[in-house]
Amino acid sequence: MKAKLPLIARILLGFVFFASGLFGLIQWFQGSPMPEGLPESLVTFNKGLEATIYFMPFLKITETLCGLMLLAGMWVPLALVVLAPILLNILFVHAFLAPSGLPLAIILGLLEVYLAFFSAPYSPTVKQLFKRK
Repeated sequence: MKAKLPLIARILLGFVFFASGLFGLIQWFQGSPMPEGLPESLVTFNKGLEATIYFMPFLKITETLCGLMLLAGMWVPLALVVLAPILLNILFVHAFLAPSGLPLAIILGLLEVYLAFFSAPYSPTVKQLFKRK
């Protein structure tokens, strides 16, 4: 079971990012309105990101591609490094603007930390970024 833990964590994280990225792209292309009942601060934050015009599609394409990389098991360390700042922002958004999503954000963050720093297949590559040259 211990040998399968990185695979399970990778697939879970990959599925969440692939699905949310793809769903976000579909919503963006269709011009769907934001769901009702969101905190006003989160609505303002999202409107600011959408006002840049380029950021939301860029973010959702990045999430979709990184999710695909994790699901396929290709370039996993690269996907983990690219997703790290996205996950940090997700954690902060839920900590400060929409606390109802905080448990999922924490779980995703823990999966990321586990894969990047504690799983044997991927941690040696990611840890290379933190070594002094």
